[in-house]
Amino acid sequence: MTGRLPSLPLLPPDADGVTGVTEPALGPAGGPPALRADAARNRTRLLEAASGLLAECGAANLTMEALAAAAGVGKGTVFRRFGDRAGLFLALLDHRERQLQAAFLSGPPPLGPGAPADERLHAFGPAVLRHERDHHEVILAARTDPVRPYSVPAVRLRLTHVMMLLRATGAAGDAELIAHTLLGYLDTALVHHLVAGRGMSLDRLETGWHTLVDRLAPPR
Repeated sequence: MTGRLPSLPLLPPDADGVTGVTEPALGPAGGPPALRADAARNRTRLLEAASGLLAECGAANLTMEALAAAAGVGKGTVFRRFGDRAGLFLALLDHRERQLQAAFLSGPPPLGPGAPADERLHAFGPAVLRHERDHHEVILAARTDPVRPYSVPAVRLRLTHVMMLLRATGAAGDAELIAHTLLGYLDTALVHHLVAGRGMSLDRLETGWHTLVDRLAPPR
């Protein structure tokens, strides 16, 4: 997946071609109102500066003070915009997550609409694995609360999406619990440990994902 994809509008029922299922909308449900154009530009400028600092010095050295200096604004502006360092990392993740969301909500099949649900589920795992591998430093730095990741809008959206695909495949069992099991396999900390700590290749992890999907949601 390359290039920057636009944010998506709310999708109508059955937009993905799966009868009787509504694809979740992009972004946090019930989130804050849209920013004014100038505020949105300022937020984007801060996030771009934060991305530059992240690439240059890593997550450990990305502080609110460093961001304020890089963006040429007061430290108070940064704190008002993001709340704290964890809020900054979550905003960065949201900024990057939208490309992944766009791919599985409206991109080409088999990840996006137009392919059978089981094929979309198989494609979902490798896409998320590579996303988690590429952004693990920011994701792990944002985890200041062990419970908070489960309530992040992007995670809730992934859960809803996987539940939708499981139900469309006719998989037996509790779709929500099975979806949590599948997403647990894609957890950033686990992926980083297996790749960096155990020296496993992404190809091996992807093969494991396909095996897990075949067992929990076998093709019809």
